[in-house]
Amino acid sequence: MTTRAKTPAADKALDVTNVVQEATAKVETLVADTQKAVTEHFEKFSKGLEGLTTFGQDNVDAIVKSSEIAAKAAEGIGTEISAYSKKSFEDGVAAAQDFASAKTLTELFEKQTSYAQTAFEGFVSQATKMNEIYVAAAKDISAPLGARVNAATDALKTFSL
Repeated sequence: MTTRAKTPAADKALDVTNVVQEATAKVETLVADTQKAVTEHFEKFSKGLEGLTTFGQDNVDAIVKSSEIAAKAAEGIGTEISAYSKKSFEDGVAAAQDFASAKTLTELFEKQTSYAQTAFEGFVSQATKMNEIYVAAAKDISAPLGARVNAATDALKTFSL
């Protein structure tokens, strides 16, 4: 049996081989860890974009809903104004006919005063009613948008980098 004696060059070759193997293992570990971290961050980023897209769509839905409510409110307000205008015109025509039936100047002034008071009270009543309609409409129209503002505020509270 012959045994070979180790030479210094062979020892150096073994050392270099070990160093290369250790470096390769470290690089492979580093690459695997980096790949894992990049994948996790990409998944978080993708989920964030999905959430942002959903949030944006919810905002658009709220605007559409507010617009629909505003259109219905405008229709109701238009109907109310039209009904009041028609009634006011009919009351004016009836008052004019009543004025024409007055036999004395005193009676005419009494009828005019009565009509003016009734017309003013009707106007104040209608103005109050219209104010209530406008306030209710504004509240209903702003509700979906207010909900989105609250959602944005809540989202910002939980936001972290």
